[in-house]
Amino acid sequence: MEICVTSLLRDKGFKVTPQRLAIYSVLVATKAHPSAEMIYNELQPVYPTMSLATVYKTIEILKTLELVQVLNVGEDSFRYDANTSNHPHIRCMSCGRVDDLFGIDSAGFIDQVSATTNYTIQGQQFYFYGVCPKCQSAAAAVS
Repeated sequence: MEICVTSLLRDKGFKVTPQRLAIYSVLVATKAHPSAEMIYNELQPVYPTMSLATVYKTIEILKTLELVQVLNVGEDSFRYDANTSNHPHIRCMSCGRVDDLFGIDSAGFIDQVSATTNYTIQGQQFYFYGVCPKCQSAAAAVS
């Protein structure tokens, strides 16, 4: 992982720093779709001099290199996903958890949008909202 990212950063003229590699490692190692603040808080004990601005700058670089995708799931801040494949996400409206959705065929819908608008579709992001099973169970236990 790091060798590929290291060479990609160098090839594109970006400095390879331990902080940049650590930020990417956090994103690759999680399915939690963290915000910049979550990444910063996770790495702060290891990199106490790293700023939140460093996290944001690094995410911008990783986005430019197409190593992360930016998610806007209706919160005050963006979330980030190192899985750059085209897939929808679902967010729990109770706890804020964000999960990937795989195995959902959206090709027909995308074709319909293209046919209806005469646009050539170049990309899309689907977000779904609901209450996750854990929050449903917690709510049922309180009732």
